[in-house]
Amino acid sequence: MAEPTIAAIATPLGEGGIGVIRVSGADAISIADRCFRAYSGQPLSALKGYQAAYGQVIDGDLVLDDAVALVFHAPKSFTGENTVEISVHGGRMMVQSVLRQVFACGAAPAAAGEFTKRAFLNGKIDLADAESIMGLISAKNEAALRISRAAHGGRIRRETDRIVSLLLQTAASLAAYADYPDEEIPELSPENFGNLLQTVCDSCQKMLSTYDAGRLIREGIRCAIVGKPNVGKSTLMNLLCGQDRSIVTDIAGTTRDVVEETVTVGDVTLVLADTAGIHETDEPVERLGVDLALRRAQNADLILAVFDGSKPLDEDDLRLIERVREQQTLFLWNKSDLASLPVPSVLDGCPVLSLSAQTGNGAEALAEKIAQTVHTAGLDPDAAVLISERQRACVQTALDSAGQALAGLQAGLTLDAVGVCVDDALAALLALTGQRVTNEVTDEVFRRFCVGK
Repeated sequence: MAEPTIAAIATPLGEGGIGVIRVSGADAISIADRCFRAYSGQPLSALKGYQAAYGQVIDGDLVLDDAVALVFHAPKSFTGENTVEISVHGGRMMVQSVLRQVFACGAAPAAAGEFTKRAFLNGKIDLADAESIMGLISAKNEAALRISRAAHGGRIRRETDRIVSLLLQTAASLAAYADYPDEEIPELSPENFGNLLQTVCDSCQKMLSTYDAGRLIREGIRCAIVGKPNVGKSTLMNLLCGQDRSIVTDIAGTTRDVVEETVTVGDVTLVLADTAGIHETDEPVERLGVDLALRRAQNADLILAVFDGSKPLDEDDLRLIERVREQQTLFLWNKSDLASLPVPSVLDGCPVLSLSAQTGNGAEALAEKIAQTVHTAGLDPDAAVLISERQRACVQTALDSAGQALAGLQAGLTLDAVGVCVDDALAALLALTGQRVTNEVTDEVFRRFCVGK
């Protein structure tokens, strides 16, 4: 049964210069002809691909709007199907009224991600390319955009194909061994086979090493600003936000609740949480604020632990250091504009930065230090950076299977047994690009997309 022709609004709803309604499927051009009348009098079906017509969207004798209709003939379109994109004046009511007319002429509503899903099913893109599209749309900083561009440009696919090629060579040799067990196959000598499996393991491990740093760049770093009262946490929050986001006074304990904001610092996006001062207290409301601050710190990707560098550390400071030392923490020796004391030896071996949140001195170094602390500084955004948990799981499975094959080879297992692990590694990597993937997996990938993409 043929897939229905689908339609959806492809631009954000709201006021704008234009709004675009995308129609895709075997009947896309004939459906568009029913609701679009070109000023030239020529039907859209008479146009060649990549040609546009200026005219009107009509509902019988009623003119809905002036419009431009752009025609793509299969397979030379994003989806690989006949496609028409109708551009009208931007505005929520206008584009919705035109979409309703397209539905009235025979199109069905598109599901979330259905255009991109059809592009994948029609062989226009692979699954890794498809996943990169939402990254291009939702990128919050330049580094995140570059990661998605690299994925969309095929970096993940090329690196995966390189590893798959090695495994295919091995699988072919194992198949030959199964047919001719008495023949000597150089590729399956313990040394050559072992080296190849080790190369596969190293390559998978390198790809996996990009995931955590890449995730932090793409999704943002959950960052808790902690410290005892009146050390400059709220001043630091306002410095990073570029505006007065938190109330700043000389009165200790001004911040009782968590104040949140999302900011971009260098190449990373921080989801900041300015928390209540952490200290020993019997006051009930302050105690609630302290407990909330500790919970936010426990769940943070990065802790900015702030200390008043103009005063010696006290018991509250020392307790805080012990609480956060084992987490990913950057220790900030604040108030360097005052008579700053030397950084104490208790912070030896910890990432420490002296700065003045009041004057902004050290702000540029802070961006670099954050990137070093969360290990995003060494990540090449133009490399093959894994961009989804699904991709990470595929590569992890491939690594585990290749590692089992290597261990089995070294333990003297039969080549048939080792070959099963090789096949598992190969299947996992082919699933990454969608060459072997279930309908359930593809449905889950595209379910996260917006309608119209």
